[in-house]
Amino acid sequence: MNMVPVMAGQHWSDEENDLIVKDYFSMLYKELAGKKYNKTEHRNALQKNLDRTEGSIEYKHQNISAIARALGQPWIDGYKPATNFQDALVNAVHRYLEQHESKISALIAPSDAIASHKLQFTPPPTLQNTKPPENLEATQSLARKFDVAARDERNRELGIQGERCVLCHEKTVLTEHGREDLAKQVKWISQAEGDGAGYDIKSFTPEGHQRLIEVKTTNGWEYTPFYISRNELEVADHNRTIWVLHRVWNFAKQPMAFELQPPLDRHVELIAVSYQASLR
Repeated sequence: MNMVPVMAGQHWSDEENDLIVKDYFSMLYKELAGKKYNKTEHRNALQKNLDRTEGSIEYKHQNISAIARALGQPWIDGYKPATNFQDALVNAVHRYLEQHESKISALIAPSDAIASHKLQFTPPPTLQNTKPPENLEATQSLARKFDVAARDERNRELGIQGERCVLCHEKTVLTEHGREDLAKQVKWISQAEGDGAGYDIKSFTPEGHQRLIEVKTTNGWEYTPFYISRNELEVADHNRTIWVLHRVWNFAKQPMAFELQPPLDRHVELIAVSYQASLR
């Protein structure tokens, strides 16, 4: 590509945005695969095609991190999300995600890591004694605009592996508490009986009390929205003392989780997105 000179402070063109977004994700793929790469080399290569300063390129990388996070994707650790981004860059990231959805969908934690993984649980965002992230409302609005929850819902492999991760976690916890008998009884209901039960995994507390666990998984951050069905809500309401939702996030990098208990509207805003229509 021939470098096109630009005036200082001039908005980035679609061509420039597409170029830096593509390069950003090439680095992210390497990071997720555990491969080494040199950010300076990538930046220098970009500068050969972009008449932009190092600082401008670095800040644009931080913008892309913020947009990737908002759109329910992992982001590069070394580029702290900066939320003051332009719509043109949002569109460029979305274009990339749309054009590479199959590749993005394949960003799954390795199976061996899942099988041996014990999830780290944190308090849900609603119960964390910290200030909300900067520009959270705008970030969540962006997620709704591009229907991030639907992308995660379509990614069946992500959902399956998230459930597998929780299944392994439950068995590990019970075994660590000396309840191998209960660990052997943990069942992956959605795989054995289908998705109609209103929960994915039947497990137990170390004391022997039953737990019905619904799993929602994303590669994004803990504020990424998700879909929940009417059936799941009804099962949750009818089984308030034993039903829980495990929200697994950051799955492609280092799976984390938090737990939500009914009633869910204490923690999340439930938005009706469709209606069942019957002919009169």
